[in-house]
Amino acid sequence: MKARGLFSRFLRKDTVTAPRTADRINKWIKENTFHHSQFSDIRKLVEEKQKRGVTVSLCIPTLNEEKTIGKEVVVFKSELMTRFPLLDEIAVIDSGSTDKTREVAASYGADVYLSSEILPNVGEKKGKGENLWKAIYQLKGDIIVYVDADIKNIHSRFVAGLVGPLISRPEIKYVKAFYDRPLTLAKGVRTSGGGRVTEILVRPLFSLFFPELTAIIQPLSGEYAVRREVLESIPFPIGYGVETSHLIDVYQRWGLAAFGQTDLDSRVHRNQPTEALGRMSFGILQTFISRLESLQILRDMPELSGVMRQFQSRDNVYEQLEFPLQEVERPPMYTINAYQKKFGRHP
Repeated sequence: MKARGLFSRFLRKDTVTAPRTADRINKWIKENTFHHSQFSDIRKLVEEKQKRGVTVSLCIPTLNEEKTIGKEVVVFKSELMTRFPLLDEIAVIDSGSTDKTREVAASYGADVYLSSEILPNVGEKKGKGENLWKAIYQLKGDIIVYVDADIKNIHSRFVAGLVGPLISRPEIKYVKAFYDRPLTLAKGVRTSGGGRVTEILVRPLFSLFFPELTAIIQPLSGEYAVRREVLESIPFPIGYGVETSHLIDVYQRWGLAAFGQTDLDSRVHRNQPTEALGRMSFGILQTFISRLESLQILRDMPELSGVMRQFQSRDNVYEQLEFPLQEVERPPMYTINAYQKKFGRHP
């Protein structure tokens, strides 16, 4: 479908959907979509890991998560380090919590790091993406698994189900989680479990510009496992756009075949209010437009505002709220001198 009207003059003229996209998506879903039960034999997974000679690190990014972080550390440490040595380290990378997140995590055996103290020579920036980026330097694993800290129904499958495809399929580089049983089964159709921002913003954008990426059922999920050589070579937005940018950047370099996704059944966590999701969408959209410009899919765009404007009303008085949200990006980690020295890795 061709863009029409004013917007069309910003589009690269040859931006069209390739033929047989649906066939490629269906083939990929069949071959690269997994269920966590396929990797429930942790002992076997550890044996395969040791045979391949890879190490696995878990990163839990935190900001004021004292209520849930303890249980996560206990589950992962007891099941995936003590009982079965699938994980080589468990690290909490904290943004500066004002509650007892760091103390609780450390008391249960996690390695705890303050994000601002990692690579101090590059300065400090605020945002989840900053924690994820600095984890690449701080952690030692060949595979890094990211798991959010607010999961109430935490289980070892949140790690094993994501690491499994990377261990069993060397050609896969990046594995995303999804939830709520969104695949079609013989017994009937399972409804999509995508979040509100995914369905209202990201999936429509992918449908327009990167149709094959619509195969990834929950592109914004906070749980994913990635090979180091991928993470170190891509830039990291420090804010809301980090997951979206990852998918586009990995897709552009390695194609859809580099991805896998695993059904983790369900994920229970706190829900964000609509206003917060609006700000999240604003950050994601900034990152998305930046990628379209760098790929020359969009050209000659005007300078865009970095302020998200929302309203609140009180006693029939309407007040506009302004939120400065500029999606700053960290460069690929392998361009950082300290990283090159520590790991011997170069662009």
